[in-house]
Amino acid sequence: MYVSTLCAVVFRVTIAMVPVVAPALAFAAVFPDTIFINGFEPCTGVQCAQVACPGGGTTSISGTVYMPNGTLPLPNVRVYVPNETLAPVPAPPVHARCDEVSSGNPIAMTVSAANGTFTLSNVPAGVNFTAVIQAGKWRRQIPVPSFPACTNTALAATQTRLPRSLEDGDIPRIAIATGSADSLECVMRKTGVVDSEFGVGGSAASIQLYNSNGTSHFDSAHGGAAFGPATTGLWGSEAMLSAHDDVLLACEGSPLSTSKPATALQAMKDYADAGGRVYMGHWQNYWLQANAASWVNLATWNNGLPSPANPITATVDTSHPQGAVLSAWLTAANATATPGVIIVEQPKHTLISIDEDIARRRLYNDNVDGVASVQLFSSTLPVEATPSAQKGRLIFSDMHPALGDSSQPSSAFPSGGCTTPVTTIKPQDAALLYAIFDLERCVDSSRE
Repeated sequence: MYVSTLCAVVFRVTIAMVPVVAPALAFAAVFPDTIFINGFEPCTGVQCAQVACPGGGTTSISGTVYMPNGTLPLPNVRVYVPNETLAPVPAPPVHARCDEVSSGNPIAMTVSAANGTFTLSNVPAGVNFTAVIQAGKWRRQIPVPSFPACTNTALAATQTRLPRSLEDGDIPRIAIATGSADSLECVMRKTGVVDSEFGVGGSAASIQLYNSNGTSHFDSAHGGAAFGPATTGLWGSEAMLSAHDDVLLACEGSPLSTSKPATALQAMKDYADAGGRVYMGHWQNYWLQANAASWVNLATWNNGLPSPANPITATVDTSHPQGAVLSAWLTAANATATPGVIIVEQPKHTLISIDEDIARRRLYNDNVDGVASVQLFSSTLPVEATPSAQKGRLIFSDMHPALGDSSQPSSAFPSGGCTTPVTTIKPQDAALLYAIFDLERCVDSSRE
């Protein structure tokens, strides 16, 4: 507890922990528990403008956190008031764990709920201050004008969306390996990130595209540059992978075309274990099946099963806290009319089950043509490490993006294959967008 003093007067106001909107993150140990009253010392910066309100009231801001598109809400996002200048986000692939203090010495903090809403209590009163919205390495700083003490100010959706460009804030360095059966690059456009943030590997762009049997170049309106090969430019070494915060691997069309050399398999594991984030689409299970023993143990596969009849209904596994969050989010995002389930078009069926001691099932169907099917799962990494030592995260999906867009070697990005409007987001595309942002969620000791 901290004691505030003015001359010989000792004054301390202690408050209970500000309630963290579910799901909770592991920052309780570092959350400040003292309100500094105007005129009392010691205090610095906007901390000095925190006030005690009568009758248990508070000075607060509220709103809803959105993806950059400003329409899809986001849970698990930290919203806080820093008291110091923010440090730059760490270089790839390092990500902060949930129990690490956020940059800027926060004096008030909360986390957005499953529907993206938040109320941040005990913010400064009567002075201008900055609020930070942070989801992993997505980070935006919002100037908040002065408002009276012991009142709430509602922030507009334009203020509380994540950045669309580097002019807005910080965006993770994301690599996408394009695949002919998976228009993942088109899904990424639907996040709301502007096209100018897409570029080739090694550029200054936030989202870097590599060719892996899919779309291979930009259209003329976007410069016409060819994507470098993923084989030698992305997973050729751990160093190449480590130039990125997130690596998204689209389905290449067949299990044989996903074969990778042993050096690439080891590089991918080393990258993810060091804190990188990896999304694997259908047939990218090769990385798991052929890799070191700890990745092999994550799941049970059957690569010989036919694709199920179209569509199937996938159930959200709510036995874990983040599954319950996903279930509530699908309803909040209007991705389902029936809570707890989602309709999957053109489903695939290679993943039978997972080891729930080391991974978390997200979407599943226990009877697809008589065989169990897992459509989406996640795991924190290294698998073999204790949860308190884990840093990375991987997500595997047996779902392709919804029908409408395509990714072919002859296609030009974005006009050649991304033919649906960026505002057209079908249910499974919403689930994939959720997974892309969930990659950036901090790792704690729950394997969630």
